[in-house]
Amino acid sequence: MNTRSIQNLRRKFIFMSMFAYLAVILFVGACINISNMFVTGRQINDALELMLEREIENANEHAASESQDTAANDGQNAASEERREERENSLDALSSEFRYSARYFTAAFSEEGELTNLNTSRSMRLTKEEAQAMAARAYERGRDSGRDSYFYYRTGLDVKGTTHLVFLNCASMILSNLRILYITLLIGAAGMVISLVLLYFLSYRVIQPELENARRQKQFITNASHELKTPLAVIRANTEIEEMMNGESEWTRSTMRQVDRLSGLVQNLVMISRAQEREDRSVMTAIDVSKNVEETVRPFESLAQQEEKQLIIDIMPDIHMVADESKIRQLASLLIDNAFKYCDEKGRIRVQLDTLKKGKTVRLIFSNTFAEGAGVNYSRFFERFYREDESHNVDKGGYGIGLSIAESICQQYRGSISVSWKNGEIAFTCLLT
Repeated sequence: MNTRSIQNLRRKFIFMSMFAYLAVILFVGACINISNMFVTGRQINDALELMLEREIENANEHAASESQDTAANDGQNAASEERREERENSLDALSSEFRYSARYFTAAFSEEGELTNLNTSRSMRLTKEEAQAMAARAYERGRDSGRDSYFYYRTGLDVKGTTHLVFLNCASMILSNLRILYITLLIGAAGMVISLVLLYFLSYRVIQPELENARRQKQFITNASHELKTPLAVIRANTEIEEMMNGESEWTRSTMRQVDRLSGLVQNLVMISRAQEREDRSVMTAIDVSKNVEETVRPFESLAQQEEKQLIIDIMPDIHMVADESKIRQLASLLIDNAFKYCDEKGRIRVQLDTLKKGKTVRLIFSNTFAEGAGVNYSRFFERFYREDESHNVDKGGYGIGLSIAESICQQYRGSISVSWKNGEIAFTCLLT
């Protein structure tokens, strides 16, 4: 894993950690606020129910007292007093200060819809006109309960068919719920900022050993490549002298082939090591991608004729981007060479260049017929030294690192490379920005 891959992994770790933290905070905050709203709603409903019950029973008691004699009234009054005390105790059970802090008003409407009673003595900062308008709106809705601004209300009928409405000012409860919501959001946001800062610095310390290992690996590849050049040169020289003295033989030809192959491998190791380095912005200029890609793939037309293959070049003209011209040519050369190596006999190779996202993204596609592509593990194609042919047959040449180099080049331009197979054709798609 190179330095860029480690940094990308670090960013993904920070993103996933923050996503997990946000999910937990949202869950905890939702539980707290929903529970608080449920408890508050339960308290409001209980209070309104008791208050409405008191209003209706008072109205029923008053109606009963008008139709009974004095002796009976004495017993009725005593029973009514006991029920009244029970209701007052029930209201006290809601809150020790509820009866003294609650702000409410009551209203009553006859069966004909006329307002017969309006009591606003326990509702501060609310005029009778405002209370009358609110009561009229609630009565016209015809609902058993509802809300109007900061007031929640309940309705009920007495024995005479009169509709009683009780309005409870719940401004303090609503504001309390909002306060808890804002505090939850504030604490969650502060926690995310703190977590992001901690993750940023702690993750940097965690990846330091991996960065050091990547640096040493890169240094080892560079040093080993330089060290291998000398013995390979000596072997080549000795073999050439042997051929001059004793003539060319099967063994000297085999030795020279292996020397050439090792020399190419060393050169590619140096190339992939350099490809992983961060792009030098000083050599990046506005280039004509269309021209560079076409000039790279056109020379392969003669090879296509020689191998009886069809080469289709579909390049959109005048596509420009800021890049290193040599990198774009190298990318095109690697992919066209790969397409020729693995194309079916007398098959078809297509090179396509166009743009996406209104010209902001350059898309480069190299495809070729590949009948044996079904069931291939394409996810490993960009691993270094990976070959689908497990026998590592070298007849086709190559070292299994060309696609890895192509991937590194694409990543330098904040792009990507992907491979797909469909209907007997394999395609490598490069997206560059």
